[in-house]
Amino acid sequence: MNIFKKKPIDQLMDSVKKTDLKRNLKARDIAALGIGAVVGVGIFVATGEGAHAAGPAIILSFILAGIVACLCGLCYCELVTMFPVAGSTYSYAYIAFGEFVAMIIGWCLTAEYSVAASAVASGWSGTFRGILQSVGITLPQAISASPSKGGIIDLPAVLIILILTGLLCYGMSESAKVNDIIVGVKIFIILLFIVLGLSHIHIANYKPFMPYSWKGVFTGASTVFFSFLGFDAIATSAEEAEDPKKGVSRGIILCLMVVCFLYVSVAAVLTGIVPYKEIISENALPAALQRIGINWGSALVGVGAILGMISTMIAVLYGQVRVFMAMSRDGLIPENFCKIHKTHKTPYIATIIAGSIAAAIAGFLPLDIIMEFVSIGTLLSFMVVSAGVIYLRKAMPEIERRFKCPGVPFTPIVTILCCLVLLVSMRAITWIGFCVWLVIGIVVYFTYGRFHSVVQKEKP
Repeated sequence: MNIFKKKPIDQLMDSVKKTDLKRNLKARDIAALGIGAVVGVGIFVATGEGAHAAGPAIILSFILAGIVACLCGLCYCELVTMFPVAGSTYSYAYIAFGEFVAMIIGWCLTAEYSVAASAVASGWSGTFRGILQSVGITLPQAISASPSKGGIIDLPAVLIILILTGLLCYGMSESAKVNDIIVGVKIFIILLFIVLGLSHIHIANYKPFMPYSWKGVFTGASTVFFSFLGFDAIATSAEEAEDPKKGVSRGIILCLMVVCFLYVSVAAVLTGIVPYKEIISENALPAALQRIGINWGSALVGVGAILGMISTMIAVLYGQVRVFMAMSRDGLIPENFCKIHKTHKTPYIATIIAGSIAAAIAGFLPLDIIMEFVSIGTLLSFMVVSAGVIYLRKAMPEIERRFKCPGVPFTPIVTILCCLVLLVSMRAITWIGFCVWLVIGIVVYFTYGRFHSVVQKEKP
C-alpha cells in the first residue's frame, strides 16, 4: 500500500461532473465570500495590535502582508482554474504530492477553519456584550464567559455559530445573499470610518514614522497577516460557481484588491487620528471616532464589527464543510460527511458536525487560547499550493490553465520563503499544540483513512 499514491485527474474531474451541489455562485458572490472571510475581526483588532508593534509604519506592514497574500492568491488562481473542485488545497495536494500529504493538509485545514470560526465567534461575543453594556444591559457572567474566565459557557458565541450553521444547511444560495448584504454594509461602514477620520488626521501623529525601524515593520506584518487569512476559502467554492474557471480566479483577485485597499486606508487614518501608543487594540476603530467626538460614527462602526464577524464565520464554516466533503468523498473520513440534502442540496451532516465542533470550542475556551492555532495550518497550506504550482507546471503541462500564475518559479518560491519566515516567528507553545493535533490526524489516517481510501482500492 503506497501512502503517497496520487489521485488520478480523471477521477477528480468525474467527481465534479457528478456533484449534486447547485452551481449558482457568481464572481461577485465569490469575491464577497472572500471579503467576508478576510475583513472580519482582523480589521477591528489586528490593526491596533500591529500599530503597537510598528507604529505609523503599520501602513507598510499591511502592504508587505498584502503582497504575500497576493502572491499566494496568484498561485491559488492557477490551481483553481486547473481543478475546479471543492476541497481547495487538500484536492491540489492529493494530485501533486499524494494521499498522505493530502490527509495532513486536510487535517491542517480542519484546524484552521474550525478554530477560526470559534475565534471569531468568541470575538463576536465580546463585541456584542460591549454593545449591550453601552445601553445598560449586562449579561450574567455564567452564560457569557468561558470556564477559564469565571463563567460556565459563552452562550452568545455558541448561539451565533448554531444560527449560521442552520443558515448554511438551508442553502448556499440563500447564505450567499445574506453574506453579500452583510459584506456590502461592512464595506460601507469601513469607508465611513475612513471618510470621517480623514479631516481629523494630524500629521504629527505620523512622526516618527518608523519608531521601531524595519524590525518593527516586519513584526507588524507578522501580526497583521492574520487579517488576510481566509481568502483561501474562496477556492472551496469551485463546485458551486456558475463558471468556476473564470469566476473563482476573478473572485480571488477582486477580493485581495478590495481588502488591501481597505486595510492600508484604515491603518493610515487610524494612526493619523490617534498616536500609535494610545490606540486601544480591542476597540481600535470605534474608540478612535469616540476620541474625536463622533459618537454616532463610533456606534455605527461597532455595529459594522458585529456584521463583519458574522460574514467571516459564514465563510470559514463554509470552507470547513467543503474540506470535510472532499475528504469523505475520497474515503479518508466517514462517507456520511459528503451526504447531500435531497431538498436543499447542501452537505448537511458535515455542516452540522462542523458547526457543533466550532460552537463547543467557542463556548468553553477563551479567545486567547483559540487564536493560537489559527495561522499555522493556513501558512502550511499556502506553501503546499505554491509548491504544487511549480511541480504541476512540469508534471502536467498539458492540463488547461485559464489563469497562469506569473513569474513561475520565482513567485511560488518567494511565497514559500515568506510563509517560512512567518512560521519561524511563531511561539513554541503554538507549535506544540499544532503537533499534538497533527499526531491525531496521522492516527486517524493509519487507523481509518488508508483502509477506506478510494484511491488505495483502485487497481494499479
